[in-house]
Amino acid sequence: MDVIVLGLMLLSLIIWLGLLCFWGQFWRVDQQLEVTEIQLQSLPVVCAVVPARNEAELIPTSLRSLLLQDYPGSFNVFLVDDRSTDRTANFAEGVAHAVGKPQQLHIISGESLPPGWSGKLWAVEQGIKSASKFAPDYFLLTDADIEHDPGNLRRLVAKAVQEDLDLVSVMVRLRCESFWEKLFIPAFVFFFQKLYPFRWVNNPNNPTAAAAGGSILISREALERIGGIQAIRQALIDDCALADAVKRSREVGEKGTRGISNAPYPIPSQGRIWLGLSTLTHSLRPYDSLATIWDMVARTAYTQLNYSPLLLLGTLVGMPLIYLVPPVCVILGVVWGNWAIALTGLLGWLLMAFAYYPTIRFYKCSPWLAFSLPAIAFLYTLMTLDSALRHWQGRGGAWKGRVYPSSDNL
Repeated sequence: MDVIVLGLMLLSLIIWLGLLCFWGQFWRVDQQLEVTEIQLQSLPVVCAVVPARNEAELIPTSLRSLLLQDYPGSFNVFLVDDRSTDRTANFAEGVAHAVGKPQQLHIISGESLPPGWSGKLWAVEQGIKSASKFAPDYFLLTDADIEHDPGNLRRLVAKAVQEDLDLVSVMVRLRCESFWEKLFIPAFVFFFQKLYPFRWVNNPNNPTAAAAGGSILISREALERIGGIQAIRQALIDDCALADAVKRSREVGEKGTRGISNAPYPIPSQGRIWLGLSTLTHSLRPYDSLATIWDMVARTAYTQLNYSPLLLLGTLVGMPLIYLVPPVCVILGVVWGNWAIALTGLLGWLLMAFAYYPTIRFYKCSPWLAFSLPAIAFLYTLMTLDSALRHWQGRGGAWKGRVYPSSDNL
């Protein structure tokens, strides 16, 4: 028995060493938008598209932050009221007048959801269609629960222009105030970075692609090149689907302005994307209970596995091997008096805490929470299993009162 336990622990230890050394340095938090030097000599036209469904509580703060961006170029906001029942549009109109920018806000009444579309993407499609009348160089796709730092758009545009990027996205700082948020939100970001290492995402020679839906700046040319939002119209994880479509795309012909008249700045010739963290722009959405966080994860966890029972089985086996074996070995080693098992388990647990600590520090949580990752990973595994059960019961993908089909393709 000791040999089996020690063998599992050594395997877990090897996996952690491999992750730390060869998995895109996913555990680091150095890919941040705020470190971008802002040197804009030209000012592209930008239109923001905000899908909003029953967001009256948050829209006053989020919309105000958008309208008060310090971007000196042409910037308009298109809010798509997705058949809200809480007077979201009225609150939005009031905000625009309160900040003295009613002409900058365009409110669109959302049409009925057609077959084959997710509600959010159908709202985004309508917003882009209306915004296209302004011939924008870039679209800012953002959610109604995001409070933008005043310089967020300026940094996004500067990043895109200076580094010749088709798509720039930041994972905004998620709310981390309650006990449950402090316990689970840093881990959510950690697991996301592990699934999509940002350095790989930002490497044009690596196929890994991802984005964070709260704040995405995408060039009009790139959006047209992939066939518009319609190309991902049913994707539940729409941000990563969009990033994947852009990164896989390639421009035909010579690099040039590609339809943007008199553009004095470089236009990307292929699908180059960038994803990083933000310390200043943050989400207003509260996750102050285990149930709300559980639902957030379970809504799309099985989608991340492409609805594959085989990948689900691999997750149910792999997560305990990677995260639970080290602390269990520490306990068993102490109980059995086998210090080889205990010390090897402790080493694996320390490597795990070392990897998690930068994210814990980024979210300003207690350093001791770095050692809680095994328990958190166990609960995330249960959430993933629940996500699969919901899918098999026809309840997967539920959001804002809608339940969507399980396939990304109709």
